[in-house]
Amino acid sequence: MTCDLTEYFDAKETRARSERLDQQCHALTQMAVLGYGSSETVRRIFDERGVDPARLTTLKDLESLPVISREMLVQLQQENPPYGGLCGVDVETDRIFTSPGPVYEPHLSAREILWARGYHAAGFRQGDIVLNTFSYHLVAAGVTFHEGLRRVGATVVPAGTAGTDQQVPLIRDLRVTGYTGTPSFLMAIIKKAEASGYNFKQEFNLRKASFVAEPLQPSLRKTLEQEYNIDTFQMYGATEVGDIAYECRQKNYWHICEEVIVEIVDPSTGKQVEPGQLGEVVVTRLNDVFFLFRFGTGDLSSLVTDQCSCGRTSHMLTGVAGRVGEATKVRGMFITPSQMKRVSAKIKDLEFRVVVERHDYRDRVSLIFEASGTAGSGEALAEDLSEAFQEECTIKADKIELVQPGTIDPAAPIIEDRRKWD
Repeated sequence: MTCDLTEYFDAKETRARSERLDQQCHALTQMAVLGYGSSETVRRIFDERGVDPARLTTLKDLESLPVISREMLVQLQQENPPYGGLCGVDVETDRIFTSPGPVYEPHLSAREILWARGYHAAGFRQGDIVLNTFSYHLVAAGVTFHEGLRRVGATVVPAGTAGTDQQVPLIRDLRVTGYTGTPSFLMAIIKKAEASGYNFKQEFNLRKASFVAEPLQPSLRKTLEQEYNIDTFQMYGATEVGDIAYECRQKNYWHICEEVIVEIVDPSTGKQVEPGQLGEVVVTRLNDVFFLFRFGTGDLSSLVTDQCSCGRTSHMLTGVAGRVGEATKVRGMFITPSQMKRVSAKIKDLEFRVVVERHDYRDRVSLIFEASGTAGSGEALAEDLSEAFQEECTIKADKIELVQPGTIDPAAPIIEDRRKWD
């Protein structure tokens, strides 16, 4: 097939599957040999399992290595800062990002293709002016999405996490044509514009949106596309491994990016499951800097091996069907039990639970707490809990509620996700 670069980001997206597999397996072996020689943690993991890096030559061979969860990565980095021994000792990085945990992530932006495939598939091109509403502060999101947009030629408005009252005039005055961020925040911006007296569809130029970090509800997609004439697309990734998959114009499944190897595995065994079966999304990003093999995203999905009618030959994911364990993604950020333990450690004699719900296309977080008689006043505790939670998770709770002692079941999960994605 001849690659039409107006439709595809590059020729890799339409190469024969056998060619893709051969090249990825070759790159996997190179990464294993280099990582074994330069990373103490990789060497230890391989030696403990009797794995010869030069014999890591097929995707099936990856099953000989452990799946590394985010919690495990945090522990590795705490024991051996800053990167858990997963980087070569002489690596010079362009940027170092961090995410809650904390997890430190080295980046070489000049050599990386992050998010550009997803933006290209969504139709972002030179001449587009795109509002980027992801944070540019410490975390990888804002900067890496920015660079992905620049790779496809778009002009970026680095709006970051400014409030809706600031976003509305930016879209209006700069004649913004595209948006990237969470779907719920775009809806909030639209509602703010309408509350200010604007007819968003008629008076604004925004006609395409690419979402990541939060599920796009079918009902919200229908609203955005039919009522506001905004063409919507989804991308999927994780801060530890970058972009993983993206939606094309068919909007059926998510194409797996060319720079990653994706396995769908049984969470209890780490063994790969057959296409069509549900399992955990496990990702190895092929690179020569950060040797993170088999990162377990905690997301559940299944593999589609049928070829898409768009012409891309990659395998695809069916979307995210849920989460493994108790870790929960809220407004694009993970909330984990280990973070909640650290919040508890900051406030004595306090029992609390996190409840995540969804109203008007927006995640809402409630902190339900009870305290002993020695813990202090409810108002002061609520303030301390709110502050500690925001410091640890980088998101703000919407509601803090004091309940009577004995209300909270100590055996219940510390994070309760009540959201329904209809």
